Amino acid sequence: MKNHTRAILFSIAGVLATLIVVVGFSFKNIEDKEESVQVKKDGRLQYKWYPPELPKSLSFAGEKVPLDRQDIHESLDREMLYNYYNQYNTIYVLKLAERYFSIIEPILKENGVPEDFKFLCIAESSLQNLTSRAGAIGLWQFMKDTAPQFGLEVNDEVDERYNIERSTEAACLYFKKAKEKFGSWTSAAASYNMGMTGYANQVNYQEESNYYNLLLSDETMRYVFRILSYKVIISEPENFGFMLDKHDVYKPVKTKKITITNTIPDMQEFAKSKGINYRKLKQLNPWLREHRLSVRSGKSYEILLPKE
Repeated sequence: MKNHTRAILFSIAGVLATLIVVVGFSFKNIEDKEESVQVKKDGRLQYKWYPPELPKSLSFAGEKVPLDRQDIHESLDREMLYNYYNQYNTIYVLKLAERYFSIIEPILKENGVPEDFKFLCIAESSLQNLTSRAGAIGLWQFMKDTAPQFGLEVNDEVDERYNIERSTEAACLYFKKAKEKFGSWTSAAASYNMGMTGYANQVNYQEESNYYNLLLSDETMRYVFRILSYKVIISEPENFGFMLDKHDVYKPVKTKKITITNTIPDMQEFAKSKGINYRKLKQLNPWLREHRLSVRSGKSYEILLPKE
């Protein structure tokens, strides 16, 4: 009898607790943003969606973004909304950032390119060796015809667009050349999307050198704001609810370099001779595109191997 009474009391307590939660949600002020979910009368959950807060001021590569202009404010707002609610991609970028920024940042610094350009790399490829529908490849998305102009080798056996160090160095060459041509880092970044020739044509036709005053294609109009949105979110992810612990992010891979001066007739045999498998060799060196590597006289390559 006592057990029966205790069970009834527990049931009543459970019902009361549920009612307290439901009533609490029901009378919750809809303006109160602390609660992100509401319990409806039929018991279903209704999530509340809020726009991310935009910064009061912002710059790119030390150049001020005119957020006091309504059109500029709305353009940034659009890209912030997209990346804020595209949680899968943003979280994956945050996981990759520590691994790849540790390579990209020193190269940018060594070449005198502002660190903010690492966010351009995110806008291009989400820090992945992607191939676009137009045929652009790698983290920096170089086209096959453009890559050699900035020192990248592209052929059947070698495609340095997949080499993060070499492609970052090539991107730096582009940015510095574009900065010299257009006078600002923001314009250099915008031209990376549409090409220097196309950007120069619009600058000349519109007689306007300021990116924020130009009318460009929709893609290029959004491009710089996409970069800026990544800067805002990736720089302070916790402010936007992206909570990653140290063990969640992908750590830099410890590697060592060896210099190759002779042809490697079989990459699989080469991998075995170095104590690793073919898969690991290609993971560390995705720029090796075939089963062999031809090395002509006077030429050399650096191949990454796991560091012991």
